[in-house]
Amino acid sequence: MVANRGKPGLRRSLRRHWQLYLLIVLPLAYFVVFKYVPMTNSVIAFKDYNVVDGIWGSPWAGLQHFTAFFSNPVFWTLVRNTLLLSVYFLLAGFPIPIILALALNEIRQGFFKRTVQLVTYAPYFISTVVIVSMTILILSPRIGLVDQGFGFFGLDAPDFLGNADYFRHIYVWSDIWQTAGYSAVIYMAALAGIDPSLYEAARVDGATRLQKIINVDIPGIMPTAVIILILGAGNIMAIGFEKAYLLQNPLNLGQSEIIATYVYKTGLLNADFSQAAAVGLFNSVINLVLLLGVNVISKRVSGSGLW
Repeated sequence: MVANRGKPGLRRSLRRHWQLYLLIVLPLAYFVVFKYVPMTNSVIAFKDYNVVDGIWGSPWAGLQHFTAFFSNPVFWTLVRNTLLLSVYFLLAGFPIPIILALALNEIRQGFFKRTVQLVTYAPYFISTVVIVSMTILILSPRIGLVDQGFGFFGLDAPDFLGNADYFRHIYVWSDIWQTAGYSAVIYMAALAGIDPSLYEAARVDGATRLQKIINVDIPGIMPTAVIILILGAGNIMAIGFEKAYLLQNPLNLGQSEIIATYVYKTGLLNADFSQAAAVGLFNSVINLVLLLGVNVISKRVSGSGLW
């Protein structure tokens, strides 16, 4: 009886809201075709893939490729570099958009506020290749702006691009400069949704601007911040490949070689597709475990989570 009642309800919903269902067809098809269907091909991580036999015709290899990766001398170096770079970016990049959004929310002068928003938001639309090119030109040891600035004071500029110790700082802070303004928009939207009566109550109680930020603004955006933190922690092993690869050179390889660049070199440059798939699958499983773990912890601590 329940099932029979549900079918007319579904048909009625389709008739009344067919435009909304039509809107989600293309996004749903995108995820099915380009996300879920390719996931079935991850079986090559357990096979000795060759082009002639194809994915499903290639012989099974079991856990051979995972064992080879775990026993590889570069395994711990790759994991350490990926984790350190991701954690550094998460810790440095998470609070800055919140601080920027809170500061912009306190600005009352419209022209200045719009200007700051434009200046901080615009870098997000610059491609990664252009960002890396700008970074290299600025930090170049002989013709870069930084080198000329040091030379103006009669000092020798450090070799930022050739010293591996600078790689993580260059990667993280250039990424923060590029994405902080875009991320701040999410928090500003959350701030716009706070009940105005809370501000009125704070004003009646004689709260200062700082007290209003601490007691009204921050609690108001906390659910949004928690969700973004969970998503960031869930992608902690999926640090961006493009910028790391483009900034990479033989001198900083000790810290710039991460799992994503290793998969690219193994799979595409060396044509070892099964080994690359095994490493990528291992990386995805770690991300999934981290996402589930952080979500559970968040639900217990703050009561907010993805589900």
